[in-house]
This record gives sequence, structure tokens and C-alpha cells, in this order.
Amino acid sequence: LPVTALVCFLIGVTISYLSALQLKTFGADLFIVNILGIAIIRELGPVLVAVLVAGRSGSAMTAQIGVMRVTEEIDALAAMGISRSIRIVLPKMVALTIVLPLLVMWASAIALFGGMLSALLQLDISLAFFVDSLQRAVPVANLVIGLSKGLVFGFVIAWVACYFGLRVKPNTESLSANTTASVVTAITLVILVDAIFAIFTRNLGIPQL
Repeated sequence: LPVTALVCFLIGVTISYLSALQLKTFGADLFIVNILGIAIIRELGPVLVAVLVAGRSGSAMTAQIGVMRVTEEIDALAAMGISRSIRIVLPKMVALTIVLPLLVMWASAIALFGGMLSALLQLDISLAFFVDSLQRAVPVANLVIGLSKGLVFGFVIAWVACYFGLRVKPNTESLSANTTASVVTAITLVILVDAIFAIFTRNLGIPQL
């Protein structure tokens, strides 16, 4: 939570600051609400959280399962007739699938708060006006899309982490290689899934002028 809050707060401030510089030129200050709302809630919030979780929790899952492989704990489960899929993989996939949308909500709220503060300082847009305008400028469909992305991203990251964890051979070199591959693959798939979402939801949640 602290890491996602810090990163997303700074991202919100940065986007707001850079947008304000451009909007001032055209006298379109109020459109900063639209830019921040749609960009953060629909795109940046879910993707940033997914990348952070893939690097932190995804790698930890792969390493944990890999260590179990190295120490032959998984073989011991098999010898006792306990399914590794139900005992090891399923809880991780369910947990991350549930938690990631909640993290997306948290991160998006913090990023919007950072953007609001920057807009207040740069464009003199009050916090109350920002919040009131946000409800009109950003349809609820964007929040649904953002949370749906979080759900899918959580499933993908956990699946990749468990897959590479179970591929670890009983040596430390294989453990480090598969942990690295897990993070890279998870981030790549997150971006790919995000692009697929963008294609299929391109006509949803965009305010009509």
C-alpha cells in the first residue's frame, strides 16, 4: 500500500503538472479533470498497480514455489497425495485476483488526489470543484473497466508466477532464472491484455461532446 500510494501520487502530480502547462496555452484549464480522470481511472491506475505487483508479489510467489521445488516440498506433497494445484496454486490465484482490483481503487484515488493538489497549485482549481466535475466528466463505465482490468491482471500475474515457480528445477540457478522470467512475462502479458481491453472497450466510457 505505501509503495503504490507513493508511486501513484507522484504520477498523478506529474501528469497534472504537464497537462496544466499545455492547457494554459489554449485556455482549456477545466479539461484537466477529464484528462486526469480518464487517464488514471481507466489506464494508468490498473497498469501501474499490475506492474508493481508483478515485480513484488509475482516474483515472491515464483520464488516461494521455486524454493519448495528445490527443497523437495512439492515432491513430498505429491507423495502424500495432496494436489499441488489445490494446495499451492489455487489460493494464490484467488487471493491476487481479489486483491488487485482493491489495490487499483486505492492507487487511482491516491493518484487523483495528487493530480487535484497539482491542479490547485497550477490552475487554481479548487478541490471541491475538481471532485464535482470529476463525476460529470468521467462516466462510471471507466471505473468498471479499470476494476475489470485489475481482476484480469491479478489472475494473469498469479498464473504466470505459479507457472514459472513450478518449472523451477532443484537448483538455485534455475530458481533465479525462472523468477526473472516470471516478472518479465507477467509485465509483458499485462501490457498485452491492456491493449486488448483498449480495443474492445474503445467506445465505452468516453464522454460525448
